[in-house]
This record gives sequence, C-alpha cells and structure tokens, in this order.
Amino acid sequence: MTRRYFGTDGVRGRVGTHPMTVNFALRLASAAARVLAPDGGTVLIGKDTRLSGYMFEAALEAGFVAAGVNVMLIGPLPTPGVAYLTRKFECKFGAVISASHNKYDDNGIKFF
Repeated sequence: MTRRYFGTDGVRGRVGTHPMTVNFALRLASAAARVLAPDGGTVLIGKDTRLSGYMFEAALEAGFVAAGVNVMLIGPLPTPGVAYLTRKFECKFGAVISASHNKYDDNGIKFF
C-alpha cells in the first residue's frame, strides 16, 4: 500500500496530529533533502504568521542540515515571495510552512 501525504497544496493537517508533527517534519525534510539536493546546496524556508510555523521551521531546518543541505531562513513571507526568492537566490528548492486559508490550528508544508 502506498502512503500519500502530499495533496495539491503540500502536506496539511491539524498541528500535533499526524502528519503535522515535529517528528514528521524533521523526517520529511531529511528525505526531501536526500532526493531534491543529493549533492548539497541550499534550501530556502519561509512561513506564514501562524505560531506553529516556528516549531516546524526548526524541525525542517534540523532535517535539512542533518542531510547535508544549507538552510536560508527568510521568516514570514507570502508563498509567492518564497517561490520568487528560491529562484532569485538559486536555491536547490524552497519550502513554505503555511496552511493558507485553513483554520489557524492547521498548518502545512509545501516544497517547490
């Protein structure tokens, strides 16, 4: 059986319940780094203003660094801004922590 965590807008869910846990975010970052940047490089991480974003930012950063990828944190910024800066700074890929219009106690992770 195949497990799918990503929908059309990344991984989303209620904070603290699978898959939106710190442990899952850390493992997701490690796996993403090994696949999307196997030779290292830099990943850019942005987020919205949800308080849980800081927790997920730290988890993603730890997973990326453990897999040998440098991290550039840009703080709160709209998703299109993160996409733009990912290309502008020639990063291997970018990550956004946001659940967009979902409830405040939800959050999500999207890669591009």
